[in-house]
Amino acid sequence: MPLTEPHDDRFSAEEPVLGAHDAGEAPQAREPDIAPDAGADAEAAGSAAPEPEPTLPEPVRQRIVALTAAVLPGLPADEVPVPLRRVAKFAPNRRARLGAPAIAAQLTADPLFRQRVTARVLADAGDLGAAVVEGTAPAAADPVEVAALAYLARPRGWRELIEASGAAVRAEADSAVVAELVREAEQRATRAEHDRAVARVEAEKLRDELARVREELGQLREEARQLTRTFRETQARERKATELLATERGRAARAAADADAELRRARARLAEAEAAAGVARASAKEARSVDDARLWLLLETIGQAAVGLRRELALDPVDRLPADFVADAFADQSTTTRAGAAARARDTDDPARLDQLLALPKAHLVVDGYNVTKRGFGEMSLEQQRKRLISGLGGIAAQTGDEVTVVFDGAERIHGLPPAPRGVRVLFSRKGETADELIRRLVRAEPAGRPVVVVSSDREVADGVRRHGAYPLGADSLLRRLARS
Repeated sequence: MPLTEPHDDRFSAEEPVLGAHDAGEAPQAREPDIAPDAGADAEAAGSAAPEPEPTLPEPVRQRIVALTAAVLPGLPADEVPVPLRRVAKFAPNRRARLGAPAIAAQLTADPLFRQRVTARVLADAGDLGAAVVEGTAPAAADPVEVAALAYLARPRGWRELIEASGAAVRAEADSAVVAELVREAEQRATRAEHDRAVARVEAEKLRDELARVREELGQLREEARQLTRTFRETQARERKATELLATERGRAARAAADADAELRRARARLAEAEAAAGVARASAKEARSVDDARLWLLLETIGQAAVGLRRELALDPVDRLPADFVADAFADQSTTTRAGAAARARDTDDPARLDQLLALPKAHLVVDGYNVTKRGFGEMSLEQQRKRLISGLGGIAAQTGDEVTVVFDGAERIHGLPPAPRGVRVLFSRKGETADELIRRLVRAEPAGRPVVVVSSDREVADGVRRHGAYPLGADSLLRRLARS
């Protein structure tokens, strides 16, 4: 904010003290540099009204506040005006920024405070301060610094120094504006030159494009002439084709009449054939009734024979199944295949087949555990994968009543496995054996004729169990079945 309030009216009451100093008395230590203008100000105060404060350029105002803020903490506490005592306690970087309005007001309204500040500022300024007090500022000095010192010290001609500083600041601002305008003009000239170069390149491209278009236009005109000749030839062929079409239509009308007559004859023969077919159906129905009676008698005979054979062989119901022997013994068994085992194999990966195969009597479902879990929910931990698969297989076993066996790799890494649901057998391959090999041994242990379903997306596993008569299905079929449950 500009320092514009008058100051000479209050300062004139204290000028006799400063004049006494000039007359020969010993000056005080903190106000020696302000005396040169004291007598003049006193004389001016007695003869005319004080002049108003000059309007300071913004850099000069900021410099005055900064100089005052720098010396403010060094003043004795009783010499600091009351409004500035709190400002004097601010940090250096905040003192000039936050206390600027209060500092400016005190410098304008309190000449004694300004004299005390001036004494310390001139002492710090050295030769430059002495030159400003004498009214002869060096030409090479910063005009802002000179104007700030002149405002505080107020020697003879201090207003002219401030005006000169303002003119210098304005000149620097004008120079900066002119430099910016020159720079912008140079940039515009550079852009214009670049635009001219681009325009020349574009003009060359357009000339080349024009030549190419003219060449294409010539080719199109030649093609148009050829198409015109072709069109005329096509019209001539069309006229000939129209004449031939009229001739063929006549022939087609005659052929249609002949076809209608033949159709009527065929319908008569069809009626005769339908009558004969009715008689044949009646005969076939009677023959099918005889065949059904024979088939029922045969099945009844086979059932009674099976009951008699079980009674004769004294076969009691078993509490262990073939897969249980494979799970307990882990013994090496013969790798030879039974004759005719391949007859049970089915070459299908259709997921809908799972429900059909599980509906077969005494079906055995064998699941490649990790192959299914890593495909369906591989983001879980291995323990969570096993629990989710085993619980889902428990539901299938409860719904179908079939035997279910799930095989995992690595028994030595499994600890604290929860008990399997009823109807589900959980096996882990032993050391040195993979789950694929254990699955093959389970399939080989089953008797020929029993439906065995192996769920695995591993092609080697599928091919191996298919050779032993099992039904291989992909892992997706079981995952969809579990999702449906």
